[in-house]
Amino acid sequence: MHFVEAKGLLTGGRGYYGMNIYRGCTHGCIYCDSRSKCYRFTHPFEDVEVKRNAPALLEKALASKRKACMIGTGAMSDPYMHCEEELRLTRQCLEIILRHGFGAAIQTKSDRILRDIDLLDEINRNAKCVVQITLTTWDDTLCGIVEPNVCNTKRRVEVLAELQRRGIPTVVWLSPILPFLNDTEENIRAILDACIRVGVKGILCFGMGLTLREGDREYYYAALDRHFPGLKEKYISTYGDAYELPSPHEAELMKLFQSTCRANGILSTPDECFAYLRELPEKHEQLTLF
Repeated sequence: MHFVEAKGLLTGGRGYYGMNIYRGCTHGCIYCDSRSKCYRFTHPFEDVEVKRNAPALLEKALASKRKACMIGTGAMSDPYMHCEEELRLTRQCLEIILRHGFGAAIQTKSDRILRDIDLLDEINRNAKCVVQITLTTWDDTLCGIVEPNVCNTKRRVEVLAELQRRGIPTVVWLSPILPFLNDTEENIRAILDACIRVGVKGILCFGMGLTLREGDREYYYAALDRHFPGLKEKYISTYGDAYELPSPHEAELMKLFQSTCRANGILSTPDECFAYLRELPEKHEQLTLF
């Protein structure tokens, strides 16, 4: 990893801001879109760029805002990757969010988030905290190939259960689903059953498939060559250079997903889920005005 002094931290507006404390990642997920060249990384992806002054930037930004809102993190780089164990910048930022009465929406694959469950609990009681966890692959062996340097899906479900016990709402990202690898009814049903069991609020799914673009595509295909010889050629013959790679089973898998969510009262459209993630309760907003 290497350190930089960032000029700014928050992006977005109109009641929701995002931040990325880190740039790059060490989880090693073979499908990671953040590797794409369009994001203009000037350093190796695993050489994580650390915004050393992130807490100071966040403190200054939140102190200047008259109205509390939700602060999201983890969209581009996981806030709980390996370096967070030592640096604790995510924790420092959560402390600032709590102190200023803002809400938090955190996206991760890592069980390291449980280290900060005390803060998440306080933020949720004071304002609102939503934890988003990605689940793609139920089979442990396959999960270890697809997402090699992070805890497996079953451990992430345990994290969801612990958050539920604290009353902290959760949203699952069921994405991406990899054609010819984890795009099976068995896999999707196992993940959905786990989501029902631990009481998730919503599941984000953008279709049963994968997107690939320059940078991401080459990394993904190299991983297929290492672990699944011949599968890259099947991808190329099926999809060519397409950006969107839907599963051949997309229609039936989406039907399973949508019917299961409806039957269990789980938010299931991106619009519903994002609206929930970005909404700070009106009661809290009113209190912050006085």
